Amino acid sequence: MEEKELQQRSSTSARSTCSWLLSRPRRSMPLCSPRSTWLVIRRLPLCALPSFRPLPSSTIPPRLSVLFLRRLLCFSFHRSCARVHRDKAKRLIADAAAYGAQLVVFPEAFVGGYPRGSNFGVTIGSRSAKGNEDFRKYHASAISVPGPEVDLLAAMAGKHKIFLVMGVIEREGYTLYCTVLFFDNQGQYLGKHRKLMPTGLERVIWGFGDVSTIPVYETPLGKIGALICWENRMPLLRTALYAKGVEIYCAPTADDRDVWQASMTHIALEGGCFVLSANQFCRRKDYPPPPDYVFASMEDEPLPESVVCKGGSVIISPSGAILAGPNYEGEALISADLDLGEIARAKFGFDVVGHYSRSDVLSLTVRDHSLKPVSFTSAENKAEI
Repeated sequence: MEEKELQQRSSTSARSTCSWLLSRPRRSMPLCSPRSTWLVIRRLPLCALPSFRPLPSSTIPPRLSVLFLRRLLCFSFHRSCARVHRDKAKRLIADAAAYGAQLVVFPEAFVGGYPRGSNFGVTIGSRSAKGNEDFRKYHASAISVPGPEVDLLAAMAGKHKIFLVMGVIEREGYTLYCTVLFFDNQGQYLGKHRKLMPTGLERVIWGFGDVSTIPVYETPLGKIGALICWENRMPLLRTALYAKGVEIYCAPTADDRDVWQASMTHIALEGGCFVLSANQFCRRKDYPPPPDYVFASMEDEPLPESVVCKGGSVIISPSGAILAGPNYEGEALISADLDLGEIARAKFGFDVVGHYSRSDVLSLTVRDHSLKPVSFTSAENKAEI
């Protein structure tokens, strides 16, 4: 009954849910300090069947608490955009830590902004003066990696003892990349993944990543990796991630269509991994007003309260079971406990790069070195000395 009531309360505010949880009798809250909001930590039973011997405590598959932040900041084309995003991220990370999260995942382009509906004045064969200026402002609102914003995010992760996966717009020179940053709970920046294949008109404003940035990080929580939005639909790229042993597969996105959920469920089943997809929720009023910002993809200018991205963040188990979400009702925090023992149970039947592969028939070669357009022999010679 309590779980049913909790599900019904999932659309209420986080703080009211927190108050409700704290008012319930606590049957068990081991492993960690008191939790709040939607995170209820439960220890696994020592044995699943009476005929099994209890496992030593060190072999009990751990449970991991994850929390999604499904919010979009007010999008703006100016340098202070990164500061605004940074300040809101700081507050949301603190809230997530207070709710007991161990891993926090933000949507695609949370820092820097996702320019939904904008065409940057581009038509085939020409670019408008306003579009050029829009790109200048968007470039100014992006962040350098490494850089001061990265240092601040790392400090926040360390302060609140959480692992953090953050979607940003990265600036390198005058090229922008849609990027995911990874941080550990000790305040260390682990690295990044650059979107390998921007979709549609995204290719006008974002550069292409290469396979040198498809990391999977081994952490006390499990092996964490990420792909962004539609590159999750690239089977060979997913296979590269599976081959690196990803267990917690993060999928920040901007796709709010119902069919996205089918892709996420398929990936969880295919990879035998937990899939954590964080999406944006935003209204027209979250963007600058016209004529500064126009939704060129729509015939009529949407009203300020019109929803332009309805969210749909979701957490899915390796068996394909939905653990939390998808929520399309508004800004939300969604959470789940992950039983990492489910990975082995799922892969007993299907291990896509293990016993269910046929390397004698099908194989994949990944060119995972960095692809730079210019290299200098003098630098190579210095490295050899």
